[in-house]
Amino acid sequence: MGGSHTHRALALPEVDVAELVRLRTRHPEAVAEAAARRLRRPLIGDSGRLMIVAADHPARGALGVGEHRLAMANRADLLARLVLALSRPGVDGVLATADILDDLLLLGALDHKVVMGSMNRGGLQGARFELDDRFTGHRPEDIQRLGFDAGKLLLRIDYDDPGSLATLESTARAIDDMAARRLPVFVEPFLCGRDPDGRLRNDLSADAVTRSLAIASGLGGSSAYTWLKVPVTDEPDDMARVMETTTLPAVLLGGDVGDDQDRAYEKWRGALHLPTVRGLVVGRSLLYPADGDVAAAVDTAVGLL
Repeated sequence: MGGSHTHRALALPEVDVAELVRLRTRHPEAVAEAAARRLRRPLIGDSGRLMIVAADHPARGALGVGEHRLAMANRADLLARLVLALSRPGVDGVLATADILDDLLLLGALDHKVVMGSMNRGGLQGARFELDDRFTGHRPEDIQRLGFDAGKLLLRIDYDDPGSLATLESTARAIDDMAARRLPVFVEPFLCGRDPDGRLRNDLSADAVTRSLAIASGLGGSSAYTWLKVPVTDEPDDMARVMETTTLPAVLLGGDVGDDQDRAYEKWRGALHLPTVRGLVVGRSLLYPADGDVAAAVDTAVGLL
């Protein structure tokens, strides 16, 4: 990671948990008041690109990063990493569930940022019902009421699991509901299947990603407000062909990078030149980089745009 060893890693800011709990206990209306005061910006700024930090994993019970099974479990630590990431030049905003966004509102960290509410988190990691991914997070009316800028939903499709059909249908209705409010919705589609021990695996072959994009693009009564949140294929060279599947604007997702951060940057760099790709939505690999330097990881990702 160019130059990351020549500077001192920035310390994480202090997060006053006692003050957050005091506000939540005595002034629960402070969240709505902070949302009403928040200074907003357009979804897409002058650069035409989007750099969003994602932190909606905990609500699915997905707390692990690499080998660390509970890396995201310490909320004050996660909030500190998010506040630092959001303070870096070129970071446009954050994707998270209500609990985290409410904390960030109370911390005053969301002015002039794009705020995306995470909509379906019911498909808990490792559950038998993982693919019946109910909408248990932000509803379209919540995103509108709070003055947030967009929503995001996960659409995993397993041809052998009827839960996927329920998710498909509820996804289509959520897209309709967001379009009726003129709110962008970022749809993250995967074709997936269970391995012999029952664990769900996303299929990142070019054919599977192509088919997932075709399915997601056609959901709902209007695609006017639909964006796609797309994984980089197993073979990054296939991305140009895969992205020919749709004219919907897309952002790349980071996924669990593991220790090979530089390879992830290379994969993103190539795909970011494609005409439909407008930016990055990355979570764990920037918030919990292997070398611990959040600011350097975020700055490197911003540099790819």
